[in-house]
Amino acid sequence: MRYYIVIPSHNEEALISLTLQSLVDQTFLPAKIVVVNDNSTDNTAAVVNSFISKHPFISLVNKTSDAVHLPGSKVIQAFQTGFDTLDENYDLIVKIDADLIFPANYFETIIKHFQSDERIGMAGGFCYIEKNGEWILENLTDKDHIRGALKAYRKETFQQIGGLKPAMGWDTVDELLCKFYNWKVVTNESLQVKHLKPTGANYNQKARYKQGEAFYTLGYGFFITAIASIKLAMMKKKPLLFIDYMNGFWKAKSSKTPLLVTTEQAKFIRNYRLKKMKEKLF
Repeated sequence: MRYYIVIPSHNEEALISLTLQSLVDQTFLPAKIVVVNDNSTDNTAAVVNSFISKHPFISLVNKTSDAVHLPGSKVIQAFQTGFDTLDENYDLIVKIDADLIFPANYFETIIKHFQSDERIGMAGGFCYIEKNGEWILENLTDKDHIRGALKAYRKETFQQIGGLKPAMGWDTVDELLCKFYNWKVVTNESLQVKHLKPTGANYNQKARYKQGEAFYTLGYGFFITAIASIKLAMMKKKPLLFIDYMNGFWKAKSSKTPLLVTTEQAKFIRNYRLKKMKEKLF
């Protein structure tokens, strides 16, 4: 299977060489890697060019966007810029962050998953962060969820879900739409990826409000949003984030922010979430 990788990057001079080296060391190499240099003010481009000189399947695209780092829209707009430079001759499309170190067998294993079942639409491993000299699971989500840092999609799935949404919540709505269209989502606990910068380390309060907005645009409704907000705040060990999330939800609701999904899809998502909650409780 041919797979293409798109890497949005912004001021990743210090880390992107580690990511790229882990990719060129894969036991099954990607057909193409596109790095999107999004308004960097450091030497990100120079680092990438040093890899391009040795590995012709790597390319660099420069993009100028707003310098403000809000989760969702900025990174997906950068991803789309890179994706638009690619042809259609791929089986899998992969979006990764520029601060990861992959084990050498990562993509060989991912491909085996896709080959094992034609209904597998998405697959991924797990992010680990360094703490007190040890690499531990970055435990921000359930283990059946693929982190936004390392998403791999079957071509047909990617097309059916309409690509990636340039908004906070893109890495949740993609999986929910997979379920809606009856695709399978697979995670592999043996694939431990080193995540060099913890998620959300640079997010401000405005960005935290975006999480509540995302719950609204996913069609969760008040009850599911409240439960999801409590859970996420506790997983991050910051209970007061619950207030930010709910404020973001009410702000989106009062301003009638458009949903990321159709009415039919929103109904499916609420039923699916309620079913998952009941399974955990009972």
